[in-house]
Amino acid sequence: MTSEFWFLIIIGLVIFNFLFSNILDYINHKNWKDKIPPELEDFYDKEKYKKAKLYSISKSKIGLLSSIISFLFVISLLVFNGYGFLNQLVYSDSLNLFLPFEINTSFARSGVFFLILFILNSLISIPFSYYNTFIIEEKYGFNKTSKSTFFLDIIKSTILSILIGGFLLFAALYLYDNINEGFWLWLWIGLSLLMVFINMFYADLIVPIFNKLTPLNNVELRKKIENYSKDVGYLLKNIYVIDGSKRSTKANAFFSGLGPRKTIALYDTLIEKHTENELVAVLAHEVGHFKKKHVLSGLLMSVIQIGIMAFFFELCLKLPEISIALGGLDTNFHLGLIGFSIIFSPISMISSILMNYVSRKNEFEADAYAKETFNGEDLSLALKKLSVDSLSNIYPHPLYVFFHYSHPPLIQRLRALN
Repeated sequence: MTSEFWFLIIIGLVIFNFLFSNILDYINHKNWKDKIPPELEDFYDKEKYKKAKLYSISKSKIGLLSSIISFLFVISLLVFNGYGFLNQLVYSDSLNLFLPFEINTSFARSGVFFLILFILNSLISIPFSYYNTFIIEEKYGFNKTSKSTFFLDIIKSTILSILIGGFLLFAALYLYDNINEGFWLWLWIGLSLLMVFINMFYADLIVPIFNKLTPLNNVELRKKIENYSKDVGYLLKNIYVIDGSKRSTKANAFFSGLGPRKTIALYDTLIEKHTENELVAVLAHEVGHFKKKHVLSGLLMSVIQIGIMAFFFELCLKLPEISIALGGLDTNFHLGLIGFSIIFSPISMISSILMNYVSRKNEFEADAYAKETFNGEDLSLALKKLSVDSLSNIYPHPLYVFFHYSHPPLIQRLRALN
């Protein structure tokens, strides 16, 4: 297959992904109904329900505009040989005049190539993020982020992305340069080990960069959580409160760690808005994931997904026509990676559909476990409050759910619990 063929495939996939994604968003948005479902009549009045719909419309509009600009940016890079120009730039000597180091290794060239793309993408995404935070979220009463926190978050996430991305790029290039056959296998092993490491130490290493974690000092709540955990035989390492209120009024919680490093982090906003029994019910749901082996099966599915991705990545790197289609002269690691990210998208979509289907099934099982071991009514109340307080879409289109939802829609979960 020629480079012209691959260029048409890449262009076609970019256009298809853009149209498909936005058509799904459109039919999902149009699926809103005027009637409040009976399960939520006690939680929603007409004004608040209307507010939820307007919030969804505002988010959809800014999301569409962001998607259009990103699409035009990528299409422009493809049509006007932007990737090829960047590739020629990092292989030329002209950049050495502006950088404190010489670009004379494959890692330096690929690193600068992706750094330039990262900066360009950030210039597009940051204004939309700013508008979403300080206009939309502010208008609907969610935003608690100060401008200093907003920009500090950008600086921190940029440094973190460069460090992690740089490490991954260096490791991948080292394997690629030193292993002729089976490069994908070692890449698979490395990425899988990194994923497990991040899963285990996320609360210890990543979260403190952005948020403050403090041990739960609510004696009654801690006692209820510990008693429940003891009753169901669930070993718990830490219970933390995370200062989510410094960015948003929305409530949340997360559970991380494997084996003896299991950690619960409850947002302070979650504790403020829910009763102790509702919080334990939410915990019981998460314990259900561990007891039903969902965490292990999810981890295994992710490892398999990484393996498939690594295998196809090597295949793309072995086809110089893909790099040439993007403006290279021959096989090129960073152009091959760009091409792979687009060509792999249909396989990624199929994989995502399967993982979301399994995840939705697991959510029902975890809800049932919480009902059996604690209280289904408290979990129902917690789910209702979480959805209403965050002005969630309670009428998502079934097709949108099929492609994008890792959790079942609220109404389905409530009916299954009852």
